[in-house]
Amino acid sequence: MKKFIFLPIIFLALFTSCKKDNVTPVNTLTPAMARDSLYYIMKEWYYWYDLMPNVTKENYADPYELMDAMRYHPLDRWSFVADYDQFMAEMQGSFVGHGFRIGLDDANTARIAMIYSRSPLYAYGVRRGWIVKKINDTDVAPVLLSQDGTAYKNLIGPSEAGVTNKFLFLTPEGKDSVIMSTKASFTINSVLVADTIHLSTGVTAGHMVFESFIAPSEDELATAFSYFATNGVQELILDLRYNGGGYFYIAQELASYIAGNTYHGSDFIKFIYNSLHQDQNQSFPFLSTPSPLSLSKIVVITTRSTASASECVMNGLKPYISVISIGDTTNGKPVGMDGGDIGKKYFIAPVTFKDVNKNNEGDFFDGIAPDALVSDDITHNFSDRDELCLKEAISYLETGSFSATKNMSQFQRHSQYSEKPEWMKNGFMLDK
Repeated sequence: MKKFIFLPIIFLALFTSCKKDNVTPVNTLTPAMARDSLYYIMKEWYYWYDLMPNVTKENYADPYELMDAMRYHPLDRWSFVADYDQFMAEMQGSFVGHGFRIGLDDANTARIAMIYSRSPLYAYGVRRGWIVKKINDTDVAPVLLSQDGTAYKNLIGPSEAGVTNKFLFLTPEGKDSVIMSTKASFTINSVLVADTIHLSTGVTAGHMVFESFIAPSEDELATAFSYFATNGVQELILDLRYNGGGYFYIAQELASYIAGNTYHGSDFIKFIYNSLHQDQNQSFPFLSTPSPLSLSKIVVITTRSTASASECVMNGLKPYISVISIGDTTNGKPVGMDGGDIGKKYFIAPVTFKDVNKNNEGDFFDGIAPDALVSDDITHNFSDRDELCLKEAISYLETGSFSATKNMSQFQRHSQYSEKPEWMKNGFMLDK
């Protein structure tokens, strides 16, 4: 696996002009020093280095401000700087919050769209589809309708353990339920669902809801695909509707489970760097996996939150198997980042390459359009056979065609809010 390519440059920038016996200790790192390091890295490695705005780095106090100023805004919505410790913890699955995602259904009712199984609210029995009437005695739906992210964040409070919120839910049984939930630190599960569906054709389909490409995903995927193999799965519905990306090596493993060992060693994805570093261009193959499915097609459920590593899996599989998508157009992030730290204080992740498949197809900045446009049905849980996207996926596997009722006039898209940091919603990191 390719190592972080930034570290030698970072250290050079930090310690330049320092004698060997007078090296600046890492713990004396200042925001200005980190800013200067980022400036030189962006000039050298940023994918759009020749299209960046001209800036005077001294006009910015720290790397956070400078990154925002230097990004090529017409295309780059993703390059970020994060607190190093927070980044490392969250990419290992550590999470602080109530552990849910919230949105509006087609009737503009606020509902739980997703919830982690180890979260505080899950322990109270809260599940996807539950109606959220109030938070801290404030009607939630009007806040979500306003699409005012700041107002929602103020309502729910900071992502800190110990913060308590009062929720008024309407349960599936039609009863009001008041729950006092305290935000806590826990390890998230990236595989939200892994079950089987017995199709009318007599074939067994696997169904997996996969939420993020993080370090714990490796073991979770191994468990899920072992279960699929044991149960004779011959089709797969892969739900990536809320998966904003993560580590590339996890994407490589997921695609390899799906494609099977027949394609072991064949090109999965190629990375293309800027014109200064074409020597860094590299191809990544399909891997050998212990429980390969060796599918000829896959049905993927997508939304505008499906980004980066998720799109990479879809694009990388396309030359080899049929990739059918149901839901909404994806985010549109055909690029990724080499990531590295500055003095173990900041983690920087500028876009440094674009990714293309075996046939050099990529550049889908407008997203990957679905084959069937279907609303994200948060009134039902993921495994509910009446959930609109899952229902359409099952219908396609059973009939080979889409329902005639699925058209633009019935499609609706609504804003949703999660407790994840912004950088976690669209990441595509090269290394562990």
